[in-house]
Amino acid sequence: MIEPAMEQLMSLPMDDKKEATSTAAPIPGSPSARMRRPVHGILLLDKPAGFSSNAALQRVKRLFAAQKAGHTGSLDPIATGMLPVCLGYATRLSQFLLDAPKGYEMTFRVGVATDTGDTEGSIVSHGPHGPDILSRIEDILPRFIGEITQIPPMYSALRHQGVRLYDLARKGIVVERKERAITIHALQLLAVEGADMTIAVQCSKGTYVRTLIEDIARTAGTCAHVVALRRTAVGPYRADAMITMPRIEEAAAGGSQALDVLLLPADSAVGNWPAVGLSKEMAFYVGQGQPIWMPRLPAEGMVRLYDERNMFIGVGEVLDGTRVAPRHLLRRK
Repeated sequence: MIEPAMEQLMSLPMDDKKEATSTAAPIPGSPSARMRRPVHGILLLDKPAGFSSNAALQRVKRLFAAQKAGHTGSLDPIATGMLPVCLGYATRLSQFLLDAPKGYEMTFRVGVATDTGDTEGSIVSHGPHGPDILSRIEDILPRFIGEITQIPPMYSALRHQGVRLYDLARKGIVVERKERAITIHALQLLAVEGADMTIAVQCSKGTYVRTLIEDIARTAGTCAHVVALRRTAVGPYRADAMITMPRIEEAAAGGSQALDVLLLPADSAVGNWPAVGLSKEMAFYVGQGQPIWMPRLPAEGMVRLYDERNMFIGVGEVLDGTRVAPRHLLRRK
C-alpha cells in the first residue's frame, strides 16, 4: 500500500499493514548504542523482499552506527525498491519525502481477488481473465490518469477509533471508510504474460496501489490482486541511485568512510526547490526563527536556505514575495 502523513511515518498506505510484526536479525559485530555516531545524509535503500521497512531501517542504522535514523514511507515485506533512509539531521526533511510523488512497477493477476489485495491474503473471488478482459483493462488505463478517488482498504494502517484497520480486518470487522482524492500522474502497460499484467505507475502521496488495481479490474468487469510490487521513485530520486543491502554490508566492512560515501546530502531531498543564499546576519535571524526581508525572491513557495559559507541550513517559505520565513532548520553539532 502507500499511506498519508503523521499517520504516514508509521502508516503509509503502501505496504505497512504488517510492519509491526517483523524485526531485524542481529548483525554480528555491530556497534552498541554507546558507540553510535552523528552521521547525516540520505541513503536510497533498495529494500529487499522479506524485510519490513522497520527491519530494513534498523539494519541500516546499525551498519552505519547512526545515532538517529528514520524512513520515509513504508513498504510491505513482499515489496522491494526505494526506501529513503534519513540519517541524523536529514530526518528533519523526512516529511517532504513522505509528501512527494511516488513511482511503482507492479504486476497483478487478473481473475483472482484476495482479501488483502496481494499475495499474502486469502482468495475471496474469481473473475474472467481471457484476452478480451486483458485488452479491456489496457483500454481503460487512461481513464484512471488524473485526479480520482479511492476508498482506503481495510488492510491498511489507517486508524478507526484508535485501532488500525488491518487489526480490525484480521478479526473480520469491516468499518466505513471515507473516499480520498488522489492523483495518478501516469499509467503505462509494460508487459502481459498469461493472466498477469505489469504496469508502471506515477502517483501522488496517499495512493493505495492495491486499491488502484482492484478498481481498474472492477471497471473492466473482473477482479485482480497484486503479485509483485517495486517502488522505483520517491520525489526527486530515481531507481538508478538505489543502494542494495549487500553493497551496504560490503561497505561496512571497510569502515565508516566507506559507508558515508553511499549517502546523498540532506538537501537532495528538496533539490528541485529554488535556492536562497543568506548573509551571516540573515542566517542568524533565520536561526532565531524570524522571517527576513530579501530582494529578488521567488513569488511564493518553499525554498532551500544556505548560509554565508554555502552550507545548507534548512528550508523556508516565501511570504508575499518579499520575505523568507524559516520552516524546518537542521541542527548540527
